[in-house]
Amino acid sequence: MTLLKLRGAQTAADLAEELGVSPMAIRQHLQSLKAEAWVSYREDRRPMGRPVKLWHLTDHSRSRFPDSHSDLVLDLLRSTERVFGEEGVSRIIAERQERQVQNYRQQLAESGVGKDWKATAEAIARFRHQEGYMAEVLPETEDSLLLIENHCPICVAAQSCQSLCHAELEVFQTLLGPEVTVERVEHILQGDRRCAYRVEKRPSCPSTVTPQDEASV
Repeated sequence: MTLLKLRGAQTAADLAEELGVSPMAIRQHLQSLKAEAWVSYREDRRPMGRPVKLWHLTDHSRSRFPDSHSDLVLDLLRSTERVFGEEGVSRIIAERQERQVQNYRQQLAESGVGKDWKATAEAIARFRHQEGYMAEVLPETEDSLLLIENHCPICVAAQSCQSLCHAELEVFQTLLGPEVTVERVEHILQGDRRCAYRVEKRPSCPSTVTPQDEASV
C-alpha cells in the first residue's frame, strides 16, 4: 500500500519485483486488500498481449495514512474564537446545528419515516452510523429507548468546544419532537465508554372533566 501511495498504480509484477516475492504471492495479497476495499484495479489495454491490471489505492485507504484533520478543526475553532470571540464560535455551531437538522429531515422524508418517534430514532441511528458514530438503538420500555453512539468521530473537537455536544442533544430533541424528552445519560467526555441518550415519551396529560361536561354526557 505504501508503494502504491508513493508511485501510483502498479502491476502485480512490478510490485513483486520491488518487494522480492513472487507475482502469485502479490496477487493473493492484493485480492485480500481488495476484499477489504483498500485497493482496486483498472485494466490497461496494451498494443500487444492481454490487458494488464493496474492496482491502485481506493479512497477508503486514506484512513491508513497520517491524517491531521482533527488538528485542523481545533486550529480553526481557536482562530475563530480569537478573531470573533465566543459569540463567533456560538454562531458557527448554531449554523452547523441548523444544517444538521435540515439534512436529517430531508433524509427522514426520503426514507418515508412518518411521525412515529421510535421509527425516527431508529432512522437517526442509521444516519449517524453512516457518519462514523457506530450508532444503534436499544429498547428499554414500551415508552423509552436508548440512542447509543459507541464512537465519537468529533471527540477531539468536542473536548475543546463542548458546545458541540450540547448542539447534538438539541438536534435530537428537535427531530424527535415535543412528544418525547431526550436526556444524555452517558457521555464519553465524562469518562464513559460511549454516549447514550434516553428518549422517553412524555406522559399524557390527564383530561379533566367538569360537572357541566358530566351533565351534558
